[in-house]
Amino acid sequence: MRRSDRGIPMEDRIKIVEKCKHCRIGLPDDDNSHIVLLNYGYSYEDDKLTLYFHSAKEGRKVDIIRNNNNRACLEIDCDTRLIEGKSVCDYGYEFRSIIGFGYIILLETDKEKSDGLNKIIQHQTGKNGEYTLEEKELQNVLVFKMDVEEFTSKERVLVKNE
Repeated sequence: MRRSDRGIPMEDRIKIVEKCKHCRIGLPDDDNSHIVLLNYGYSYEDDKLTLYFHSAKEGRKVDIIRNNNNRACLEIDCDTRLIEGKSVCDYGYEFRSIIGFGYIILLETDKEKSDGLNKIIQHQTGKNGEYTLEEKELQNVLVFKMDVEEFTSKERVLVKNE
């Protein structure tokens, strides 16, 4: 990280994951990349971050995941706000962000899918209840997770006289 003065300690990184509600994942697609904005749920246990996503069972994103080595990157950001300046070069943005790398894993069993969907809805709603899903609902959705191998975080917060 070029601006190490903007780095965030691990305990505060998880607060960003907790606060934000959407994530961009980047997937390698032959000589190109494919970036998708998704809502997510997460778990952080034993110093391991896992993000959970759902989608339709087909489409470009799904084809890329199934046909490549499942490598992916992620970007999460929140608390963005324009910092106005006296001149063009004084303008900037406040932000908190996470960038990470890992692997996508398709969840196969109804239990895995249900657990993943519960993590998503709990994170998105802020409600910790357990949601029951019918077998038909589980069969009609693709649920996948990203095991994050490493992630860094950075912030810029406006300080008076900056």
